[in-house]
Amino acid sequence: MSMTIHPVILPSAKFNGESTLPSLYEMSNVQYLAESRLDEDDELFVGYGGLPSIFPYRMQDLYDRSDTPTTYIGVTLENEHLKALFLPELGGRLWSLYDKVAGRELLYTNPMVRPCNLAVRNAWLAGGIEFNCGMIGHHPFTCSPIHAVETSLEDGTPVLRMYEYERIRGVVYQMDFFLPEGSRVLYGRMRIVNPTRETVPMYWWTNMAVRENHEARDVIDATETYNNKGGMVGKNPVPFHEGIDITYPSNNPVAIDYFWKIPPSSRKYTAYIDREGYGFIQSSTARLQGRKLFVWGQGEGGKRWQEFLTQDGHDGRYVEIQAGLAHTQYECIPMPPKTAWEWLETFGAITADPQKVHGDWADARAEVGKTLESISPIDELEALLRSTKSMALSPASKRICYGSAWGTLENLRREKANQPLICPHLDFGELTEVETPWATLLGTAQLPVLGQTEAPVSWMLQKEWTQLLESAKPTHENYLHLSAIYLAERRVRDAEEAIDAALSYRTKPTPTALFLKAQIYRLKGEIKPAAETALRANALCPSDVSLARQSFALALNAELYSEIIAAYETLPYSVKADGRVAMNYAFALLRTGRIDEAEAVLFRDGGLSVTDIREGEISLTSLYIAIQKARAAAHDETLEDPDIDVPRQFDFRMFVPKKK
Repeated sequence: MSMTIHPVILPSAKFNGESTLPSLYEMSNVQYLAESRLDEDDELFVGYGGLPSIFPYRMQDLYDRSDTPTTYIGVTLENEHLKALFLPELGGRLWSLYDKVAGRELLYTNPMVRPCNLAVRNAWLAGGIEFNCGMIGHHPFTCSPIHAVETSLEDGTPVLRMYEYERIRGVVYQMDFFLPEGSRVLYGRMRIVNPTRETVPMYWWTNMAVRENHEARDVIDATETYNNKGGMVGKNPVPFHEGIDITYPSNNPVAIDYFWKIPPSSRKYTAYIDREGYGFIQSSTARLQGRKLFVWGQGEGGKRWQEFLTQDGHDGRYVEIQAGLAHTQYECIPMPPKTAWEWLETFGAITADPQKVHGDWADARAEVGKTLESISPIDELEALLRSTKSMALSPASKRICYGSAWGTLENLRREKANQPLICPHLDFGELTEVETPWATLLGTAQLPVLGQTEAPVSWMLQKEWTQLLESAKPTHENYLHLSAIYLAERRVRDAEEAIDAALSYRTKPTPTALFLKAQIYRLKGEIKPAAETALRANALCPSDVSLARQSFALALNAELYSEIIAAYETLPYSVKADGRVAMNYAFALLRTGRIDEAEAVLFRDGGLSVTDIREGEISLTSLYIAIQKARAAAHDETLEDPDIDVPRQFDFRMFVPKKK
């Protein structure tokens, strides 16, 4: 057994920092639903814990699609059976889990670091195993460094600990991974601490990507599954639904989620097993009760998405199996105040009787359950969770890398307020430039003064800090932040009063203040003033791609096409080259009848690439279709969507089946 810390060189996109703007737009999340058709004894918290936005986090949406060799910190845990590679700087992702005995990779390992827009802060990576805490969706740290340290079990087995302070829920999550000598599974000891005095909505999902095998079966101990059909949560039987065996992921024609309804008394596991009876299995103690299957489907859009998520020329075909605190991802569950939740997860290889695994569903479940018990007995798992508690509460011996220092700032605030510190055994590091303005506010009742076009380096949303701002000195910066806070809380009238006060402290408006003013108009339903104000903000700082993207989107919605075209012509080349800015410009050209110019933008440089196109977003597809329809209409012809063959590079429609 060993732990090694070493460089890992991967082809990688450049992340290019974070957005300059506060994240005030509504969450775009396919799991947010309004209705359900469930039985009264299902007891799901559907809709509980949803957020209006991801504020105070800033968006990670400035990445490119370059392919540059980049060095990351790697941490490898290894014994005679398994070799596990973690990347703490990418959210603590388990990048690879290699079966040394069989000589096979157990996970889908992406050949490069290619962020795409699927997480709550936009940037997300396909492949490996991702650990999500806090809110519905791929969490805020999935593409960010988190704290990583080295510690050990009582017998000397090395432990990789990774942790962070999550600002919206005000909780700390901690993951302790170890691979003892002789163990056939990697252990992950998970811990979430709610140090607040309030019940908070809590979410956790462990997302595991496995290489797609058209003959592999996902085995879990369930005979029903929850799903979303047309925005409605319902149930269907397992394994057969609508004429297909859904436990074979590749049978599903379009993108879909299945949340397996596992009985309380059943063993909690998910296994992806091929025709030879070999595969990957994850299991856990009882607290991690949910399991899920996600597939991209066999349609062109699903294929295109998987290609888009990886290196050019790589098909990227994978299936995602997941494990969560709740039964579904349509919900959070209430976490009581002053509480810690703990559980143990295992990850490893499984070899089972292939005839049983791929035979009758009851036989498959029995075979996998029996084999799992021989690999990792549940009683031993529960005992190990108890016996490692003292380790989980002990300080670490060696620092590997730092995450954010928001936990340090929270402890500074608590210390000044004579409140207990959060997780004293964890070191959250020294304050950096993003947390320092709030330490200044804590000491002087005033945030640092910003330059005329300078954007704040961070934002805050926590009632104690809001109260401090409300009682602080009246300055442009203090009122600016209060306006953003009130907008995040959808207190639009208060936000308007605060931004007007902020503007009164400057002789000239700042771009950030105008952006906040535009958001106020937007939330009041005044679309044209919102767009005009956003375009004013963009004109003050035309080099800011974040402003250009959002102002153009607002202007497109307000049908200010000529204004978009005029503004685009004034932008520097670096902003004009941005795919999303150019796409909105192309839409404006099209809607003013300039079909050829719009098409030229769409096909420039081999085809327009919108690097941060959102999961479920088909705007690029729609642009292509609209151009074809407009060209047909110019010749007095009519085209319908099914008649248009969309080139694969522009086709992101996830719910269109494969063409026959």
